Amino acid sequence: MAHFAELNESNVVLRVIVVGNAETADASGVEKEYIGAAFCERLLGGTWKQTSYNGNLRKNYAGIGYTYNSSIDAFVAPKPFPSWLLVSETAQWKAPVDMPVTEGKFYAWDEDTLSWKEVPGL
Repeated sequence: MAHFAELNESNVVLRVIVVGNAETADASGVEKEYIGAAFCERLLGGTWKQTSYNGNLRKNYAGIGYTYNSSIDAFVAPKPFPSWLLVSETAQWKAPVDMPVTEGKFYAWDEDTLSWKEVPGL
């Protein structure tokens, strides 16, 4: 089974579907993304990119609302805060300040102060 994400005109993921192996394979039985994407287009219309649970394709599994970033060939989650930066190698968002590593304490990002604040009672 293969997974394909439908993209809108802004490369935002609209939905993710599962496609059978027979619909993604060439005459030799080798899976090819373009064959699966063409199958999705014929069946449902739209623009499709393959995704995978294990990150072998496009760094992250596509989710509704994610964006396909063609410059790093990755699906990227929505940006959690305006100050956060995208790490191209992982296609993950990173706070501009590293979260403290303190055993037994939990932290939440405070965008107003651009810092991590301890969350008491967790």
